[in-house]
Amino acid sequence: MASDSLNEMVRLPLAGLTVLDFSQFLAGPSAALRLADLGARVIKIERPDGGDASRSLYLADLPFDQDSALFHAINRGKQSLTADLKNADDLMRVKALIAQADVLIHNFRPGIMDRLGLGWDDVRAINPRLIYAGVSGYGPDGPWRDRPGQDLLVQSLSGIALLSGDGNGPPVPAGLSITDMMAGAQLVQGILALLVRRGVSGDGGRVDVSLIETAIDLQFEHLAVYLNRGGAMPARSAVGNANLYLAAPYGIYATADGHVALAMAPIDRLGALIGCTEMADFPADRWFAERDAIKAILRDHLKQRTSAHWLAILEPAGIWAAPVLDWPALTADPAFAALDAVQQVRSPDGATLRLTRCPIRVDGQILKNERAAPRLGADSDFIHSELAGAA
Repeated sequence: MASDSLNEMVRLPLAGLTVLDFSQFLAGPSAALRLADLGARVIKIERPDGGDASRSLYLADLPFDQDSALFHAINRGKQSLTADLKNADDLMRVKALIAQADVLIHNFRPGIMDRLGLGWDDVRAINPRLIYAGVSGYGPDGPWRDRPGQDLLVQSLSGIALLSGDGNGPPVPAGLSITDMMAGAQLVQGILALLVRRGVSGDGGRVDVSLIETAIDLQFEHLAVYLNRGGAMPARSAVGNANLYLAAPYGIYATADGHVALAMAPIDRLGALIGCTEMADFPADRWFAERDAIKAILRDHLKQRTSAHWLAILEPAGIWAAPVLDWPALTADPAFAALDAVQQVRSPDGATLRLTRCPIRVDGQILKNERAAPRLGADSDFIHSELAGAA
């Protein structure tokens, strides 16, 4: 797999491993992407008639190298093999690949891989060392098993959408596909754990995650309180809601020219620093019970001056505060440049696309790969010739 000079400075930990990625959209492909970033060879197994559905899922009508920019963001650095899994010859070639692979990832609904002859028992017979990794929407059993496994629906079903937004407003889902991406991260953890176990025992294994279980795990802090207290759903703050169980001032507040975020801080000290005498009226044992009243006072006081004015007071005093940045402000900040968080990928005809990089550093090195996502079936002939040579 092609890599840039930064990656050549470090031996990537998964170099030499082969991953077969049968998944599409986000959760499964994001897991395979991270394995590719860490050095694995990832082969996407795609339908001949269109491939991964995210190839045509355009955000802001941004195509790149025949496919959506979104597809490249999730599938950069991989190879593509087209196969009709209902065709006996194609299935035979795929099984030959499975015999040589280290990891298989899929996100078909429960039962589909079994019907294709690629279920856990089938592939374990082909390759006992294989790590078999599956993502589903709602797990293998239960009344939700066949619901559509889509991020917004899972956020809504799991209670996440009712954590955000002010108490007098509607549910507010996260603006990112958080359950998809976190399910992919959980799957990577399981895969790596089974690879470690295989290094000891020689045996493969199976790991499964679901979006709904991931969504429940994401809420472990709040659910730990709720499950042990019981009762009704805790109330969202009516002013600047940011956490169900944290007292004032925790939240985001408008200023004269933007917004600032305030985390945990002693109300009396905060009031003294910003010159808000009213906040001295609230003893520490009332900072949660009176959080909306305190936040309303803060809201009205902070909007009188600019964000820079307040931050110049709060940050030197050790108060946990930060400006609320949009993407233009974030990417213009020297701190963003210092992270070297963006990489450039290149298509076969030389076109370039700017994408975020792998967030993991190995042996002190940032991991980048300039290879764009593969065109549909681009590597089929090469992979077939490899199989023929190995036969």
